[in-house]
Amino acid sequence: MNIHAKAALLAASATLVLSAGAALAKDAPKIGVSFQEMNNPYFIVMNEEVTAFAKLLGDNTEVYVADARHDVSKQLSDIEDMVSKGVNILVVNPTDSEGVRSAVEAAKAKGVTVVSVDAQAAGVDAFVGSKNYDAGVLACDALVKEIGGKGEVAILDGIAVVPILERVRGCKDALAKAPDVKLVDIQNGRQERDISVGVAENMMQSHPDLRGIFSVNDGGAMGVLAAIEGSGKDVVLTSVDGAPEAVKAINAGSAFKATAAQFPRDQMRIGLAIALAKYMGAHVPAVIPIDVELVDKTNAETFAW
Repeated sequence: MNIHAKAALLAASATLVLSAGAALAKDAPKIGVSFQEMNNPYFIVMNEEVTAFAKLLGDNTEVYVADARHDVSKQLSDIEDMVSKGVNILVVNPTDSEGVRSAVEAAKAKGVTVVSVDAQAAGVDAFVGSKNYDAGVLACDALVKEIGGKGEVAILDGIAVVPILERVRGCKDALAKAPDVKLVDIQNGRQERDISVGVAENMMQSHPDLRGIFSVNDGGAMGVLAAIEGSGKDVVLTSVDGAPEAVKAINAGSAFKATAAQFPRDQMRIGLAIALAKYMGAHVPAVIPIDVELVDKTNAETFAW
């Protein structure tokens, strides 16, 4: 989706929400939102949009929000609890794309409209998320450029959801275009800063000639950055997300050189609007892809979610 198409969709979404708010003033839908985690600025920003959306629909709108803490069993339980409370609209940010299928199907069997955001969830009515393959390509093209097109690199992987898999696939394809770049290691940092520090330290110890690391998210990347700075090595870092802390590090001229930024506010705004449209009887597209944008030293000073 290009910037003009995205702007048009956001405008249409806003009009729909405002119109629906008036129409549903006395009978607003109950909304449930299940996040894979909330200890992350990315999802905090999304949750801010949930609150704003509910206000647009009116004071009668009930909203339930749950944090799965990367535990699929808890997420299944959270979704079941929301359905038991009578939600009409369910937005799922899955911690396991396939693992939530049973809860999604059970919700739909009760007449609940289900949309996933950020990460695909099996069985949903619609999915709104970033072009994660493109994000991997952008970030790893930047990595290749930063190391001068040659040298050893590694990938800091994450949990096995579709967006992460697609970022890694995009990165590998970008690296494959550079014959003098060698992918020497892939390890899982679980997308968490504290874990990623140790993983990155192990990578650099195991591969003393390592020139660059790609992290599948900015949270893990901040752990990698701490490891690089502690090592004193000349290793460059790129990532995906566009988180404020990452953008600040890029702008400061650190080893963190670029991040393929997502737009979490837009994803949640559009996801909720699509869910509302479906709930009101509209035919909606099954997949709504959102563009990503590379943030590097040239634009980090002005970029924000």
